[in-house]
Amino acid sequence: MSSAERPIYLDYNATTPHDPEVVQAMRPFLESEFGNPSSSHVYGSRPRQAVADARQHVAALIGAAPENIVFTSGGTESNNYAILGSARALRQKGHHIITSNIEHPAVSETFTALESEGFTVTRLPVDEFGMVAPEEFESAIRPDTILVSIMHANNEIGTIEPIEAIARIASRHGVLVHTDAAQSVGKIPVDVTALGVDMLTIAGHKLYAPKGVGALYLRSGVEPQRIMHGGGQEGGYRAGTENVLEVVGLGAACRIAKRDFDRNRQAMLSSRDLLHERITADCDVRLNGHPQLRLPNTLNVSFRGVTSDALIAAVADVVAVSVGSACHSDAVALSPVIEAIGTAMEWARGTIRFSTGKLTTAAEIERAAGAINRAYASLVRGSTQTQN
Repeated sequence: MSSAERPIYLDYNATTPHDPEVVQAMRPFLESEFGNPSSSHVYGSRPRQAVADARQHVAALIGAAPENIVFTSGGTESNNYAILGSARALRQKGHHIITSNIEHPAVSETFTALESEGFTVTRLPVDEFGMVAPEEFESAIRPDTILVSIMHANNEIGTIEPIEAIARIASRHGVLVHTDAAQSVGKIPVDVTALGVDMLTIAGHKLYAPKGVGALYLRSGVEPQRIMHGGGQEGGYRAGTENVLEVVGLGAACRIAKRDFDRNRQAMLSSRDLLHERITADCDVRLNGHPQLRLPNTLNVSFRGVTSDALIAAVADVVAVSVGSACHSDAVALSPVIEAIGTAMEWARGTIRFSTGKLTTAAEIERAAGAINRAYASLVRGSTQTQN
């Protein structure tokens, strides 16, 4: 299938394509610069410098110092290291840890794993917009609370959490703060000092770098227990020969994201809002997530009177999107996020997440919206005729 025949891609929160500049930056380390950056000879010198440069670019994007950046295999490893490593390191101080009930599985499942090790977990509820209340977080803190992990922005509905307020409260109580910023980095301003966090997760494939590479910001003085053992790479925090090829890609992606931030943010915002305007005009939909405090590229809506899988199937040749709730025959398995914000079943069954990218065009949005509107009208007509 040629690129012209492929569906319009509106699933950027799932993964992003590789930026051509990123591919170009990586190419020498795929074709010729194969050396181990730990080697002292000439073959190791350029890879070593490339990793150092990439660390600077990642740090610059989030307002950190390069020495506070640890490269990982992706967002999942970064989350696991931050949460498992910190909880285990602070075990003698306390056994109570806090998260929310709308976290990505890379966080929520890690908290579940810690429960099996004897930790007590409080999962904070969210309001109808998917937002954690800082006052509820403070009320949940106990003398033995050691760690809180709340995502910066939700991957399904895009709601931006009040991390600054949560971090201020945590600091007063001596609680370590981690935030999963996989979806927010490159889309909204992310500054670790302004946020006040101790640890922050980055995933390369969410900002036009390859899959399989990420980073973890660790504030100076934060010492999670290692979860990978071996050599002394990454300042002793993460053993294993560096994935130079993809680390270079992540560094290039962060450099580009910082350089083009304003332009990219406006492009994503314009395409998201145009899509919302077009489908709202012809479909019975409601917005999920905060109307203002959400990612500039994320549009999660529920279509009334249809199921998400039926609508997605009807537009599959034109639009590639993600289901917000999985429907299987007569049973509906709701997304935990959609369930947590209290979406009524008549709406929840038709939930779809659209996410635009920095290269999404107005023409693509018009074509996608047209296909969605026609498919919705057809499905609603068919449902009405069946009932009659």
